[in-house]
Amino acid sequence: MLTNSQGIIFFGTPDFAVPTLKALISRGEKISLVVTQPDKPKGRGREIQPPPVKKVSLEHGLQIVQPERIKDETFIESLRNLQPEFAIVVAYGKILPKEIISIPFYGCVNLHASLLPKYRGAAPIQWALIKGEKVSGVTTMLIDEGLDTGPILLQKEVLIEEDDNGETLSQKLSFIGAELILETIDKMRKGLIVPIPQRGEATYAPLLRKEEGKINWNLSAKEIFNLIRGTYPWPCAYCFFKQERIKIIKAQTLEGNYKPGYIFKAKEELIVGTASGLLKILLIQPHGKRIMTAKEFICGRKINEGVDYFS
Repeated sequence: MLTNSQGIIFFGTPDFAVPTLKALISRGEKISLVVTQPDKPKGRGREIQPPPVKKVSLEHGLQIVQPERIKDETFIESLRNLQPEFAIVVAYGKILPKEIISIPFYGCVNLHASLLPKYRGAAPIQWALIKGEKVSGVTTMLIDEGLDTGPILLQKEVLIEEDDNGETLSQKLSFIGAELILETIDKMRKGLIVPIPQRGEATYAPLLRKEEGKINWNLSAKEIFNLIRGTYPWPCAYCFFKQERIKIIKAQTLEGNYKPGYIFKAKEELIVGTASGLLKILLIQPHGKRIMTAKEFICGRKINEGVDYFS
């Protein structure tokens, strides 16, 4: 039974965390404090920008802290003084130390964008797409000292559509996850959830690096298609055409065979060979230029079918 515990401390940083924060606000939950990452330079101009969670928090007059060091004793003591009922953690970006995990009455509840124990780590949405998964989902779990290893509270499966990419699937899961957080809070308050230890083989989803977007044309068309989906909007799948760096934004697979990387068709549409199957490029972005259709890309260049190739 709750005595002195009150309010929620919300830990979150990117767009993915915003629907959960807004859902808590809309329902009238008392948010005692929002903890988010420090402002960082972004874009070509490298202007200092606040994280999306901070922007929403400011709009609603919430108290915000942006600690450089999550293990700072003064910061931790300030959290203790709040005597929170819950800490809700959604893509905060740092692992919470045990000193923080032990503070909330009900514990620290994390929303993770996978069906744990699959895809533990920083980029579960991207890796699920890259690996060609047909189903993803969201999990609420109690945080422990491991990397997404805590006991599961609730899970919800979500089908991955053929036209989903990292951006669309992230948006979908963020809204479903917000609903799951509200359900989790309700059921924990009523004593209706028994945390269940994670079962099954764990897989991992480390943070993506830029070089992981490089297309290997000796893979199948399906594998390249999944890489394109999973790496959008960052770092984006890329290759080179006549020494020009090209990002491939959207594509589709076709039946057929042709030499990997070589251009099978470049009239009206752009089709490239792979190790198995053909890849039809739909949207493409030359270095330093806007995203364009494959037809626009072809019109601006002399491309020889069967001779020119992507590397």
